[in-house]
Amino acid sequence: MKLDYYVHETAVIDNGCNIGSDTKIWHFSHIMTASTIGNQCNIGQNVVISPKVVLGNNVKIQNNVSVYTGVVCEDDVFLGPSCVFTNVVNPRSAVNRRGQYSKTNVGKGATIGANATIVCGHNIGKYAFVGAGAVVTKHIKPYALVVGNPAKQIGWMSEYGHRLEFNKEGIAVCPESNEIYKLKDQQVLKTQPVKKEF
Repeated sequence: MKLDYYVHETAVIDNGCNIGSDTKIWHFSHIMTASTIGNQCNIGQNVVISPKVVLGNNVKIQNNVSVYTGVVCEDDVFLGPSCVFTNVVNPRSAVNRRGQYSKTNVGKGATIGANATIVCGHNIGKYAFVGAGAVVTKHIKPYALVVGNPAKQIGWMSEYGHRLEFNKEGIAVCPESNEIYKLKDQQVLKTQPVKKEF
């Protein structure tokens, strides 16, 4: 039977995986049993997808990332090179905590930068942007921009990945998409796109 996704000859795909169409899995990656990968994903070199991990559609995972059991990535998530997930809060080599994995949900369209660390049990809101090298130790709001160790919010990002500058009325416009965002009660909502004059 012809596969409707691409797997490099050095990659290992365990039995019992569910892999969507037009997905690409590259060199030396390992997709473990009972994991689910959506359509049109790109899994880079030396990536591990652990059992029961769920990836939505169009998820992009760069090289050297391990996505551990308990992690769910919604559609359009970007995981930068060598970013790190954990799934046990208090690991000990001599104590077996298999089955005690904390859950982490990465919302639609979120970006996790290179070498960032996501401590398990903390959700990343939709379209949030975790800067390179950040260490996430708490939940991240939708559209939030966080950096540092521990990660602190320093602003807001548009769905196109631009920093939003809000005026006195709490309105910002994405410079690329012209979509309008409203900041109210420390939450960001997208409203309507700017109508262009022709």
